[in-house]
Amino acid sequence: MNIKSISEISRFVQQGGVKHPLVAIIDFSKVDEYIEPGTRITCDFYSIMFKNYCANNMKYGRQQYDFQEGSLICIAPKQVVELDTEIEKREDMMGWGLFFHPDLIRGTTLDTKMKDYSFFSYEASEALHLSEKEKQNLFDCIQKIQSELEENIDTHSQNLIVSNIEVLLNYCSRYYGRQFITRKNSNRDIISQVERALQEYFNSEVLKEKGLPSVNYLAGKVNLSPNYLSDLLKKETGMNAKDQIHHYLIEEAKSILLGSSKSINEIAYELGFEYPQYFSKLFKKKTGNTPQEYRNLN
Repeated sequence: MNIKSISEISRFVQQGGVKHPLVAIIDFSKVDEYIEPGTRITCDFYSIMFKNYCANNMKYGRQQYDFQEGSLICIAPKQVVELDTEIEKREDMMGWGLFFHPDLIRGTTLDTKMKDYSFFSYEASEALHLSEKEKQNLFDCIQKIQSELEENIDTHSQNLIVSNIEVLLNYCSRYYGRQFITRKNSNRDIISQVERALQEYFNSEVLKEKGLPSVNYLAGKVNLSPNYLSDLLKKETGMNAKDQIHHYLIEEAKSILLGSSKSINEIAYELGFEYPQYFSKLFKKKTGNTPQEYRNLN
């Protein structure tokens, strides 16, 4: 099922007409949202949802999403959500959804910043778990957007709505940063797994056959989305996933340069580079010297 417009999402959850063609807020406590299990949904707009329940289990990416603790999920346009087995409803059902079309933010400063909100590409298992204070801060933003939607549309409407969406997204960035910090122990385990995966990869024949490991490869090894892994590593080590791969590569290259008499071309091929000049260019970018200069200096 592909939901193309904001007006469709309102009809989909049977909650009145839309007040704005490009943005809507849904009160999930007032929605009977049961959908046939196995239904797969994509939307042409951004979705930010907070709930303490779900009428259906939600699968997003590789993992099942659990709303039971009260947490937040952010989904970019065209990503697939699958609804599974029905869950018994709770009496204290509450939650909200903010949905906005990319056309709402085109030409605004928020449009240029959207790529920085990498949590829109996280997996469901990497959802944001919120404290009571954090829930209230986000709900305050939602109320301000809702209040603006209740007004007649005028020349200020778009700027005020977009500004409040940006504030909400900035809060999400802060709270994800906090979540990385509070999960330090599990993060250390992930860093160790990444290091082992790189070590095994560089010690295998796969390196020569397929070249450098990709961020997607590392993410698959630790069962995380590429964006979440990169953000986690950046928070813990100062280097994102791509930087980690390059760091490991350069350290391997240094060892081979100083521990053997192999030519620069041989080393490049051994490290998975199809073109030796790419290896030399990357090495100089990371160390300030070409491979030959590094060998001569040491």
